[in-house]
Amino acid sequence: MRLFGIRYDNSQAVQVQVDAGRVVRIDAPLKDRTPRADSFAYVAPGFVDIQVNGYGGQEFSSLALTPEKVAEIVRAHFAFGVTSICPTLTTSSFPVLAHGVRTIATACRQFPDVSRAVVGIHLEGPYISAEDGPRGAHPAEHCRAPDWDEFCRLQDAAEGRIAIVTLSPEYEGAAMFISRAVAQGILVAIGHTSADSSQIRAAVESGARLSTHLGNGAHRTLRRHPNYIWDQLAEDRLAASLIVDGHHLPPEVVKTFVRAKSPQRIVLVSDASGMAGLAPGRYTTSGCELEILADGRLVIAGQDQLLAGASAPIGVGVINCLRFAELELATAIELATANPARLLGRECGELRPGGRADFVLFDLDESEPSRPSLRVVATILGGEWVFGRSPEIV
Repeated sequence: MRLFGIRYDNSQAVQVQVDAGRVVRIDAPLKDRTPRADSFAYVAPGFVDIQVNGYGGQEFSSLALTPEKVAEIVRAHFAFGVTSICPTLTTSSFPVLAHGVRTIATACRQFPDVSRAVVGIHLEGPYISAEDGPRGAHPAEHCRAPDWDEFCRLQDAAEGRIAIVTLSPEYEGAAMFISRAVAQGILVAIGHTSADSSQIRAAVESGARLSTHLGNGAHRTLRRHPNYIWDQLAEDRLAASLIVDGHHLPPEVVKTFVRAKSPQRIVLVSDASGMAGLAPGRYTTSGCELEILADGRLVIAGQDQLLAGASAPIGVGVINCLRFAELELATAIELATANPARLLGRECGELRPGGRADFVLFDLDESEPSRPSLRVVATILGGEWVFGRSPEIV
C-alpha cells in the first residue's frame, strides 16, 4: 500500500509506503502527485482512545453484550479515526463485569481486527466513591472498596486483558491494591473519588499514574482548598485524561489544566457512552434513565447539568484543544495518540520507517477560525484499510 497526505506534524506532502503492517519508507510525492489543497488529507497516527463505554445503544457493562456487539462497537470507532481502543466497563455487579470482560476477550479471539484494535480493557469502577457527585452516574449500590481477590477473578475472565483500573484511594487497603496491580503492569488511575490529600499522595506513592477525566466525577460544590482536584493537578507524577467535548469542561478549565500539567501529561479521551450515536431523546439503561439533549449532551434524564458520559468522538476533543488550550495541531494530535500509548506501554502509529501503520487521514475545515472541524477521510489499521476510501490510497 502507498498513501499520500500532508504530515500532521510539519505540513509536508509525503507518500508513505506500507508493507506487512509497518512503514517501509516515506518520500516526497512524485511530481504528478503534487498535492493540491483540496486533494490531499492530513495523515497522522490513528487515535488511541482509552475510555470507550460503548456505542449505538450497547454498553460493554451489560449482560446483553455479545462478541458480535463488541466488534460492532470497535468497528464503529474506526469511522472516528480510532485505531487503538480500551473497551471500558463501569461500576456494576460482579456477574455483569465478568460477563463483559469475558465477552471482550472472546471477541478478540474471534475477530482479528478487534484483536489488533483492543489494546486493553479499562475497568472504571466498581472501586470508586459511593458519594453523590464523585460517583457520577455510577450506581451507588455497586460502588465498593477495592477487592484484590475479586479483581483477580475478573482478570482471569478477561484472559489478562485488563490494562487500566480507575479507582478511588479513599478506601482502607487501596494503597496495597494499587501496589499489587502496578506490579502486574496495570495502569492505575484515580477517579470518581472523594479522597483527601494524604490518600491521594499514598496512591501516587503506591504507583498510580493517571487521573481519570480530571474535573468530572466530582462534587458539585467543593472546599476551596485543599481538594482532590488541586491535589491531582499539582502532582507531577500523575498524567490527566480530559473529556474535551465542549460540555464536560469549560474552555478556561481545559486551558488551565493543560498549562498546569503540560501537554506531555495530558491524555484526551472520548468517554463515549453506550448511548453515543443515538438521536436526541430518553433512553433506559441498566444504571439509570439517560437523556441525549439537542446540543449533544448526555445527561441523567430530567435535568441538564449532571452528565452521564459523552457522545462526541475523540477527534472533537483534538480540535477543541486548538481553540480552548491554544495548541498547535501536532501537539493536540499527540494528546490522543503518543501520550496514551506511552502510558500503556503500547505502540501507536508512527510516520517513520519501521513505525506501526495505524493512521487516520482527515480534512481540517478552518473556514470558520473560531470553530474548526475535523472530518475523518480514512482509517488504516495495521496497514489495512478499515474505514473510508481515498483516491490517494493505492
